[in-house]
Amino acid sequence: MKEYWEIIRELREDRDLKQADIAAVLHTTQQVYSRYENGINEMPIRHLKTLCRFYGVSADYVLGLEKKRIK
Repeated sequence: MKEYWEIIRELREDRDLKQADIAAVLHTTQQVYSRYENGINEMPIRHLKTLCRFYGVSADYVLGLEKKRIK
């Protein structure tokens, strides 16, 4: 099972986005977002919700609880 930080990295890379692009969506810095993707800091639920809306996926998908990306 993949960790959520691996999944958020894949979602971002699949869309050819930079960490700074996603950080802007989350209203945070690239450095903070990088720490989420590297599994250093846990991502707050408010950011999880924002990413789910942005990517059109369920929280279960991001958390690695289901394999389908469909929301």
